[in-house]
Amino acid sequence: MSKKVIITCAVTGAIHTPSMSKALPVTPQEIVDASIGAAEAGAAIVHLHARNPETGQPDQSPEAFAPFLKVIKQRSNCVINLTTGGAPYMKVEERVLPARTYKPEVASLNMGSMNFGLFGMLNRFKEFKHAWEPEMLGNKDIVFRNTFQDIEYVLRTMAESDTRFEFECYDTSHLYNLAHFLERGLVKPPLFVQTVFGLLGGTGSHPEDVLHMKRTADRLFGDKYRWSVLGAGRAQLPIAAMTAAMGGNVRVGLEDSLWSGPGRLAESNAEQVRLARQIIEGLGLEVATPDEAREILHLKGADRTAI
Repeated sequence: MSKKVIITCAVTGAIHTPSMSKALPVTPQEIVDASIGAAEAGAAIVHLHARNPETGQPDQSPEAFAPFLKVIKQRSNCVINLTTGGAPYMKVEERVLPARTYKPEVASLNMGSMNFGLFGMLNRFKEFKHAWEPEMLGNKDIVFRNTFQDIEYVLRTMAESDTRFEFECYDTSHLYNLAHFLERGLVKPPLFVQTVFGLLGGTGSHPEDVLHMKRTADRLFGDKYRWSVLGAGRAQLPIAAMTAAMGGNVRVGLEDSLWSGPGRLAESNAEQVRLARQIIEGLGLEVATPDEAREILHLKGADRTAI
C-alpha cells in the first residue's frame, strides 16, 4: 500500500449554487483564492469549473477559464485538472472546449450516462438569489448524457495533447465502460479512477458500495489503475477515511460537499482539505505533493500545457 495519498480539491463545480453557501467560489478571483488555499492546505490537484461571475451559472466557454488559469499556474505548483463534464445539461462539444483549448495535465471524464437527481437539495435550501438556481435544482428530467460516442469524442479530441484523465465512475457499469476503452487502446494505464458515491442516480454511499466498486476495479484493472474516491455531501469525509485506510486517494471540495461537519457549512475549500489531511496523517500516511502526484499518475508536467 502506498503511503502517499493524493488529495484532489474540486473547488466550485456546477451543482451547488451561490445561494447555498457564501464560501462557494464564483468569480475568477474567488476561484484563484480557493485553489491556492486548497493547494497550500495540501491538495496536489485542483479540479476546476468556471462560472458566470454575476449569476454563478456554470460557464464552459474557454474565455471564462482564462482569468484564473494562468494566475493559478503562476502562483502554485499544483496540478490543474479541467472538467469535461461541465454541467449535466450541456452537450459534449461544449463541455470539452476548455480542455481542448488549454491541454491541461489532467481532465475529468464521466464514464457513462445517468439520471441526475438534485431536487432533494430543495428540501434544505429554500431561498435563492437567482431564478436559474431552483429551476435547475428542481428539474427531475435531467439525464447526464455520456454515451460511448460522447466518451470517444472526448478521448479522440484530446488524444494529441497527452492530457491524462480523471475517469469519474458513478457505478460499476462505468468501470466496465472504462475497461472497454482500455481494451480498445483508447486509454492507457495507469488509469486515474475516481469512484463517486452518494449522488442520487448513481451508487449510494454505504461502505458496502465502496467495497463493491473497489473489488470490481481491482478485478478489471489489477495494477493498471490508481484509485480515488469522491463522497457527495455528508459522505465526503467518512468515505475519504475509509478509502485512505484501504490505500486509495481522496477528493474533497465545495463542488462535492458544502459541509465540514454535521449541520456546519465549510468556511472554505481549504478547510475541507485540512480535514482530509488530518485523517490521512492520523492513519500514519503522507499527503502527496504535486510532483509526487505527477509521478504516481504519469502526468506530462505543467510546462507542456497551453495554460
